[in-house]
Amino acid sequence: MKNRQEIIETLQTVRDYVRWGSSLMARHRVFFGHGTDNAWDESLFLVQAALDLPDPIDAQILDSRLLREERIRIVDWFSMRVEQRLPLPYISGRAWFAGLPFIVDRRVIIPRSPIAELIEQHFAPWFPGTRISSVLDLCCGSGCIGIACAAYISEARVDLVDISAPALDLAAQNIALHQLEDRVTLIQSDLFAALADPHKRYDVIVSNPPYVDAADLASMPPEFRHEPGIALAAGEDGLELAHRILRGAADYLSDNGLLVMEVGNSAVALENYYSDVPFTWIEFERGGEGVLAISAAELAAYQKYF
Repeated sequence: MKNRQEIIETLQTVRDYVRWGSSLMARHRVFFGHGTDNAWDESLFLVQAALDLPDPIDAQILDSRLLREERIRIVDWFSMRVEQRLPLPYISGRAWFAGLPFIVDRRVIIPRSPIAELIEQHFAPWFPGTRISSVLDLCCGSGCIGIACAAYISEARVDLVDISAPALDLAAQNIALHQLEDRVTLIQSDLFAALADPHKRYDVIVSNPPYVDAADLASMPPEFRHEPGIALAAGEDGLELAHRILRGAADYLSDNGLLVMEVGNSAVALENYYSDVPFTWIEFERGGEGVLAISAAELAAYQKYF
């Protein structure tokens, strides 16, 4: 970064660094898609995280003068953001999902699924007056979806499944962070293959599997290339894992169970492939798309298509 020393000596306050960082990221045309959607918010969150300040930030803090070591850390973080195009959660080691903090690093993709909204609403309007007692989070990554389910649905026991041992190691840290060891279990498995109890059934199977098709993967901004490819790529049409989940989910759902699965931009390909299947596509108040819901009964009725 040019003039690094001059920046550290000249800029003194929180406000100085938020303004400077916002302009810096705009000039470098960084991509925003891992928690914010504009340079100002990204800059503000980076400075807050670097200084361990709470959110929302107290306006009076903006004009506080910073120690030299704090100024150096902020400049170093902005350097990683604009020169390496490293997403902010990988720099800070933290991401938020469903209002909860999670530890993240490059072993897992950064939490950003709109499924958070469903979890906060206890999967309404499904399960009216019915307890959700068991949840399976397939392709769990950091564990954010399944852990959020356990946090919001106090009676639910949750299994987190991933094929990646490094991802499960990180998910274990997040289980401990939220003190949910008594209700959340880790299982290393290629989808359903290694589930130990063949008779166990879940009220909800929720999955944010890899779903990026080959064309989208090739055109993604540099920020996404820091994320593990195994958690993004899903073949030419983005449906490799979606097909397998649809084929297998009925055998692991309770009679009134529900499959919720995110397929993102591959939703069109899925609809075209299964044109006779009545998927419910969920609309979110806070934005996001490409998340389907299908009941256990519907999965069984349309199994011949899967």
